[in-house]
Amino acid sequence: MLAPRHGLPVVAANLVIKTGSDSNPADAPGLASFNAAMLTQGTATRTALQIADDVAQLGATLTASSTMDASTISTRSLKKTFPAALDLLADVAMRPSFPADELERQRTSRLGQLAQQRANAQALASTIVANVLYGDTHPYGFAEIGTEASLKAMTRDRLRAFWQQNFVPNNAALIVAGDITMAELRPLAEQAFGAWTRGTPARPALTAPAHAASKVVIVDRPGAPQTQLRVGMIAAARSSPDFRPAQVLNTAFGGLFSSRINMNLREKNGYTYGASSQFVFRKSPGPFQVASGVRTDVTGAAAAEMIKELRGMTAAAMPADELKRAKDSLAYSLPGAFETSADTAASLSNIYTYDLGLDYYATYAESVYAVTAEQALATATKYFVPDRFVVVAIGDRSKIEADLRKLNLPIEIRDADGRPVK
Repeated sequence: MLAPRHGLPVVAANLVIKTGSDSNPADAPGLASFNAAMLTQGTATRTALQIADDVAQLGATLTASSTMDASTISTRSLKKTFPAALDLLADVAMRPSFPADELERQRTSRLGQLAQQRANAQALASTIVANVLYGDTHPYGFAEIGTEASLKAMTRDRLRAFWQQNFVPNNAALIVAGDITMAELRPLAEQAFGAWTRGTPARPALTAPAHAASKVVIVDRPGAPQTQLRVGMIAAARSSPDFRPAQVLNTAFGGLFSSRINMNLREKNGYTYGASSQFVFRKSPGPFQVASGVRTDVTGAAAAEMIKELRGMTAAAMPADELKRAKDSLAYSLPGAFETSADTAASLSNIYTYDLGLDYYATYAESVYAVTAEQALATATKYFVPDRFVVVAIGDRSKIEADLRKLNLPIEIRDADGRPVK
């Protein structure tokens, strides 16, 4: 897929593999992410240092990453060095060597990153929400990076097997944006990827687990000056017809500074510097969560206000001015997704990952403005179900538990790995 942009002599390319952490086995969380990290650490003809030197000599960038839904190798360069940059991208995609010394270096680095995430209450809160909602057998129940046990157990053979099965051309798309024509790009792509052989990639059939019953989960952080507070539930898949109404609904509820939840928690009550919400849309039903860092002494009150606002979204249709503000925000922000060639390649990558159709962005604003207040209300009623609200609080248990008990929900205490504490 090519989006010509001739204003600057720059080209950006994403090689998108339609396999991500959703294909991680239950005993190997973090596999897709670890695999992506290893791609640029050595190939059949280049060491990690040689790859880095070649990228630097070209004045280019070369990165590899994964999400729940896809793995991506990206490069960005001047037009004159793009052929060489594309060859480098193809080399790491088609011929990674997974060298043992680099694997151990990555393992050590990733264990350090995991420790940092555990120490960061904000990152930990999102991980705990995912684990509470999806459990220990669903890929969505873990952070992308994996767990300490899975990182320590990761082997070269397992990484190579994941790459060999899923990094195949019939599971990939080359998304390019920048100062290049199709006549110029096609022979470069043929030269770089012509020898790539087809395969049988994994196609996980993920189903959403049963909705968790409402509860409060506390992770104790003695002495914490504030509580990272979340209210979450399992919501919609990216393919759901509810996607666009859910976008509009979320923008009004927690996607803007002027949204309901921020106006309540920050402006009205002074509980926080900011509050927000988000639907996480994936190939299978992803989570919805309301998020804020609040003062320790108002943890229970803030959680009650979050739940009250969620119920309020199901009580009546949005007023016309609130609905218009949400739709304007979505429509007017679209140009930002195409600000640079790299932004454009990333935005177009979504078309391939989620099978959106080539006219997706051409009809984006029209589909946003077509959402009615009644559709947004129906979406809220469908997903904001009171007996599915899971409250997660990362804070000083001795100071917040009594307040949280006023929610009249069962309380669980878990550790930083999400395991129940007896």
